[in-house]
Amino acid sequence: MSQALKGYTEHATSTKSGRRSEYEVIAKVTQQLRDRAMDAKTNYAAYADALHTNQRLWTALVVDVVDDQNPLPAELKARIVYLAEFTRHHTRRILRKKASVLPLLEINMAVLRGLKQEGPIA
Repeated sequence: MSQALKGYTEHATSTKSGRRSEYEVIAKVTQQLRDRAMDAKTNYAAYADALHTNQRLWTALVVDVVDDQNPLPAELKARIVYLAEFTRHHTRRILRKKASVLPLLEINMAVLRGLKQEGPIA
């Protein structure tokens, strides 16, 4: 498992807040995906790996939100599950070269903005 996902799954034992850990992991995965997308023509394997890492991130997010102990509102949980499903389907289209990576980057950036809007990330 990538370091980014390891950081996400271990956020509960970290001295940082859970939201701060989530922000850092999503930001790192998003930056990696953006960087690899720019070099996709010359290093498609790295691009595919970044897409896979993003997909694993969304899988980890879903596992977290469907946990009965997760305090998020049901509506927000449902939105996250929907976005994860969209990400899964869209990633397959990207890998078949039938779609752009931009929607995935936009989704991740929207999540980052949402995490920031909830107050200071400590």
